[in-house]
Amino acid sequence: MNNQADRIIIFDTTLRDGEQCPGATLNIEEKLVIAKQLSRLGVDVIEAGFAFASPGDFAAVSKIAETVGLPEGPIICSLARAKQDDIKTAAAAIKPAAKGRIHTFIATSDIHLQYKLKKTRPEVVSIARDMVAYARSFTNDVEFSPEDAGRSDPEFLYEVLTEVIAAGATTVNIPDTVGYTTPGEFGNLIRGIKENVPNINQAIISVHGHNDLGLAVANFLEAVKNGARQLECTINGIGERAGNAALEELVMGLHVRRQYFNPFFGRPADSEAPLTNIDTRQIYKTSRLVSNLTGMLVQPNKAIVGANAFAHESGIHQDGVLKNKLTYEIMDAQLIGLTDNQIVLGKHSGRNAFRSRLKELGFELSENDLNRAFIRFKDVADKKKEISDWDLEAIVNDEIKQVPDLFKVELVQVSCGSNAKPTATVTLRTPDGQELTDAAIGTGPVDAVYKAINRVVNVPNDLIEFSVQSVTAGIDALGEVTIRLRYESRVFSGHAANTDIIVASAQAYVNALNRLYAAINQKTTQEVTA
Repeated sequence: MNNQADRIIIFDTTLRDGEQCPGATLNIEEKLVIAKQLSRLGVDVIEAGFAFASPGDFAAVSKIAETVGLPEGPIICSLARAKQDDIKTAAAAIKPAAKGRIHTFIATSDIHLQYKLKKTRPEVVSIARDMVAYARSFTNDVEFSPEDAGRSDPEFLYEVLTEVIAAGATTVNIPDTVGYTTPGEFGNLIRGIKENVPNINQAIISVHGHNDLGLAVANFLEAVKNGARQLECTINGIGERAGNAALEELVMGLHVRRQYFNPFFGRPADSEAPLTNIDTRQIYKTSRLVSNLTGMLVQPNKAIVGANAFAHESGIHQDGVLKNKLTYEIMDAQLIGLTDNQIVLGKHSGRNAFRSRLKELGFELSENDLNRAFIRFKDVADKKKEISDWDLEAIVNDEIKQVPDLFKVELVQVSCGSNAKPTATVTLRTPDGQELTDAAIGTGPVDAVYKAINRVVNVPNDLIEFSVQSVTAGIDALGEVTIRLRYESRVFSGHAANTDIIVASAQAYVNALNRLYAAINQKTTQEVTA
């Protein structure tokens, strides 16, 4: 890779930092589905996980490296602390990839050195230099991050970066770990690195930032103007606390305003050459996929991919858009893959037509997944006259979302009305194959269903979020339900789609309970083994 990139390298960390968002835990199959879509999207680097963190993380990174890390595909990266065991494990995990990267880090801010690392500045310099050199013994592509760079002494930062580049780092990433800086400050930090690190031309400058003050994207764009050429971001901006800089906002900001940004790349202002390798038509599809599999909903007013991003209710706006879209729209919805619903399938459609349409939408399913999705499609098609692409995406995402197959909803029956007490009867199939039925009264039909399910499953939990979204317009729309449960300090999400919102609510709740139940059993087994 050219260390003086004339475009922006998109480093996607949805599967690493994004997954650290409470309740967004993904299994290997779900990570692989997202990684394949990130490859179609055109990201340059996929940070597939933190291989040393757990056997599951190692297996996911290795599987993605093997399946997605093809010669024509993206670089597959694993995070590693500046420790030999971490780095050695990361190297083993990325080994199947045609292009692999080790991303190692150690904190450089005085507050981290004093309270977390309990090390001196010279010790940190020595560790950083030695561990980059060690990582370089496994791969020629090594990235180094001085954690909490945004609050580090710039002079110390320059020293560390000089040493790690000399040791073989090909990318140096500058993280605003706690989302503390403002755009002007972050831009000055990048400019200071360009001017004061003597060997900086031997490495790409990358940036990573959190959105605690809502400034992550603005900070990144200012960093680009000052020499940053790799942006570390996530789909929908998911991640720890307030999340990361959102990939879709960065990419479209650079695309829509490329005449403004072109001169910073030494290009003529009117150049139409793209500033990233991203296929923008895949943005909306990728956003929906990540939202469905993580259970992290996209707020309606979210830039680029929110439900209202291209909606106009004001009469003045509607009149202007009807006359010329440019009056109130600065980009075409089709540019991000958001098109008018084209009805192509119905209840008489066959399996081959279903498979072909899914392939056009970017889904490549195994035979088992295809069979399950086709059964769901036929069930929905019997209830809806018209099946849209959005419906198909909801059906497929719901079916390929791998949830532990423990409790299963067999029956949901609700009685409610203006003068009746909402009553629900549910039948669940238990992990040992029994069918258990119970009933409960609630403040509403969903509350009654959840109380009845809790009586059967009997696992303590707190419902902290319940959200319903319509996939398409109309009274026969698929309803998507996402719920989040808290058990002790962990959060578990569940997701389901159905034309019956009560059934979807029950299935989403049971999905989350299955994740919770599996986690409790795994913990118990580990304690017994220990």
